[in-house]
Amino acid sequence: MKNKKALYLLLSANAISHFAQGISMLAIPWYFAKHLNAASTFSIIYSLATFATLFWGLYAGTLIDRFPRKNIFLGICLLSAVVLLSVAASGFYLGETPMYAVAFVFCFTLLNYNIHYPTLYAFGQEITEKHNYSKTNSLLEVMGQSTNVLSGAMAVVLIEGVDNNLFGIPMQFNAWSIHEIFLLDGSTYILAMILIYYIKYTPTVKNTISKEPILVRLKEGFRYLKENPLLFHFGNASYTVFIFVLISTHLLWPSYISQHLQAEGDIYATTKVHYALGALFAGFFINKLFKNKSTVYSILVLMVIALIGFTVLASTKNAYLLFVFALGLGIANAGIRIQRITYLFNHIPNNIIGRTNSVFQSINIFLRAVFLGVFSFPFFSKGSNIIWAFVIAAVAVFISLFPLISNYKKLRELKTN
Repeated sequence: MKNKKALYLLLSANAISHFAQGISMLAIPWYFAKHLNAASTFSIIYSLATFATLFWGLYAGTLIDRFPRKNIFLGICLLSAVVLLSVAASGFYLGETPMYAVAFVFCFTLLNYNIHYPTLYAFGQEITEKHNYSKTNSLLEVMGQSTNVLSGAMAVVLIEGVDNNLFGIPMQFNAWSIHEIFLLDGSTYILAMILIYYIKYTPTVKNTISKEPILVRLKEGFRYLKENPLLFHFGNASYTVFIFVLISTHLLWPSYISQHLQAEGDIYATTKVHYALGALFAGFFINKLFKNKSTVYSILVLMVIALIGFTVLASTKNAYLLFVFALGLGIANAGIRIQRITYLFNHIPNNIIGRTNSVFQSINIFLRAVFLGVFSFPFFSKGSNIIWAFVIAAVAVFISLFPLISNYKKLRELKTN
């Protein structure tokens, strides 16, 4: 594999920053749901922030195709470090972090997602030979989910603290404040920036830097997908599980655990660990499991697994079943992501991948904002009514199966770029 060192530096930098970021994005929803008893307020904040990312996502995709991906990563890390360390410093100075500052970090991180991950995958495509796309996507998934497992385990300790015996030895560890977690998060971005700075590589595909106006580049993304409707339908349908998994991890699971199961933060963090373990399994084995099957077939199977998972969550009240189906959702969502990205890499040229991804991102962000708006209604914050959110998720995934089933043969036979 060409650029092996560059790829490993990219993976390491992403893993380091993703580790602490994962702890922050676990701590913030739980902070609102349990410590502030403000799950509805967080839902509104999440909905508004998601709606804002609709416009930012469109712009971010054009940046990915306009500027060198390495420079974009350096800029992301620098800005993230400044924001998180500044909020952490204010928390240490004031003795606690104001709610609006915590909300700002959450909103900033959501905006960061919209440029970080498209850049990560576009950069990975740029430095990887075509026949290694699937391997690279699996490596990105494995590294990302490995850090999710670690961050979830660490979050159990940092959010709730430890005060019990381990093998007969008294163990005590005080829970961290939210600004201490932000300090850790901001520091990892500095380390990631150093690693990215030393990346040297030879592009395996020609990345023509576009100097056209933003609107022109956006229209190119829409035009390409309009001329290739099969890719448009494939991308949107395969994003459905991701939409509801993201809503679940940040909004539904904290409310489901605190209201429906009436459990504590360790159950929330453990749920995230199981989800990450499922995603890690997908990163290692999904290509082997579906080695002799088409990409579209594998995505259909994984979407059915997600459908079953959402249905069971809506019909049970058991923490152990939550762990089992969090594991299943991890396998399904990560597996679909690996297969979807590989399929799109093989069918969309690198010089336009950022623009087409922006279209898909914008559509899924719009839908996410709509569902977040629905789930922010007071009805869902009363008692066990949160289970109806999972019913809606199951119905949406079920409907999304039809475009893939009806176009199954055409998608299988579609020529690669």
